[in-house]
Amino acid sequence: MIRISQLSLPVDHRKEAIKKKAARLLNIPEASIQTISIVRRSIDARKKNQLLYSYIVDVELSDEKKELAAIAKAKGPGIQLEKKTSYRCPSPGTEQLPGRPVIIGAGPAGLFAALLLAENGYRPLLLEQGDPVEEREKKVTRFWETGAAALDPYSNVQFGEGGAGTFSDGKLNTLVKDESGRNRRVLEIFAEAGADEEILYDSKPHIGTDVLRRVVRTIRERILTAGGEVRFRSRVTELLLTEHRLAGLSLSTGEQLSVGPVILAVGHSSRELFSELERKQAAMEPKAFAVGLRIQHPQEEINLSQYGIADPKALGPAPYKVTAKTSSGRGVYSFCMCPGGFVVNASSEPGRLAVNGMSNHDRQGKNANSALIVAVSPDDFKEPGPLGGVLFQKRLEEQAFLLGQGNIPIQLYGDFLENRSSEGFGAVTPQFCGAASFSNLRSLMPEELNLAFLEGMAQFGKKIKGFDRPDAILAGIESRTSSPLRILRNEHLESNIKGLFPCGEGAGYAGGITSAAMDGLRVAEEIIRRYAPVSQ
Repeated sequence: MIRISQLSLPVDHRKEAIKKKAARLLNIPEASIQTISIVRRSIDARKKNQLLYSYIVDVELSDEKKELAAIAKAKGPGIQLEKKTSYRCPSPGTEQLPGRPVIIGAGPAGLFAALLLAENGYRPLLLEQGDPVEEREKKVTRFWETGAAALDPYSNVQFGEGGAGTFSDGKLNTLVKDESGRNRRVLEIFAEAGADEEILYDSKPHIGTDVLRRVVRTIRERILTAGGEVRFRSRVTELLLTEHRLAGLSLSTGEQLSVGPVILAVGHSSRELFSELERKQAAMEPKAFAVGLRIQHPQEEINLSQYGIADPKALGPAPYKVTAKTSSGRGVYSFCMCPGGFVVNASSEPGRLAVNGMSNHDRQGKNANSALIVAVSPDDFKEPGPLGGVLFQKRLEEQAFLLGQGNIPIQLYGDFLENRSSEGFGAVTPQFCGAASFSNLRSLMPEELNLAFLEGMAQFGKKIKGFDRPDAILAGIESRTSSPLRILRNEHLESNIKGLFPCGEGAGYAGGITSAAMDGLRVAEEIIRRYAPVSQ
């Protein structure tokens, strides 16, 4: 097939215009094109008075000879012959399973690992400490409406079917370089489960929290249909070892399970299980992550800066990405940017408070929000051992809870700059899920992080007009950006505890929904390569 890497059209073009433009670039009749598929679509907003969609497309003619001839007479750069690639599950191994495969955690890593194993005859058991997404949604809504007393520590914004990404924007972009086809396969499964097919080619794909909840339920049903089992409210409390090999699991239900290979696919907030791993001498190390504050701006202001128009209509609300290198050497950058979204109380532990961002599929909220986070390293934790980052997070979250008296602590940026508490909002109307209270967020993070944050904001104000407006709304603390530790694994993706396969974001090998799902596939593939399926 022929890949055209530079095909641009006005954003209001008709669907048939893609084929017409491809034929013109290849200097062939439209009728010669058998199929045309979009590989990638992005927005070119360099000229605000001429917004364009920029496409990468694959064109198939009747045979390769005709494709080579078309390339030879093509008009323009970025036109070449491309080989088709697709995801392939490995052939199964021959070793007999020592017991039933078990996956701990029903976030994206766990769901995709369970799905691949189930559909290849391994009959996995998926354990989730929280609730199915339907019940989880009710509990989260009740928590937002009534406050800290309604928090369920095991089923909340962080925990439950779908993982933390279920209450987010559902962004699916990833920086992971992938030659295996896993990235594409993850997107295909999401689309098959009900996500908009635009995720297959959009450069910044997102599902939206409202749609993602339905998608997660469909994936669960697909696992069950294929022979897998899913158990909710089944928290792992202890790893049962025999000569440093994982032989079983103790559950919060009082049950003890004998297990085969276990995929540990918990999220980055699974602190109780991290402590159990430390007790059982699992090889772990602290790693760098980032903490900061959520900021809200009017979405129209971001649209004007990015696209030159307040209402981009079919383009949808504009995203942004900002980065800064400060004089101290610390990086400051936007994270999990939510166009037309809400800032949410994402707490999972009594007496501690964390925030996150969330958007529905239509992204029709009044505000844009993102986390502006400052890089921290093990040198900042001041506690030894692999759980130093966890303790650092806990201290910040305890202070956030105290500052907001159980509500989300908030402050206007101008007051943060002047180190004084806020008393009311300006022209920016807040968009929160959960109650919020004014306070002085300068007492939340260590001052060296505050100074880096302020230096970053000064730079961002020069990149996006109005970004540093005094009435932009800050909220804290954004502390769950990624795992604060890494559970080490060997070349076969196995921990030093034999039979335990750390996986996904909580284990320190992913940084979002897509990369976690890809890692889930990768670890499941390793089990498939080693073991034969369950006999029917």
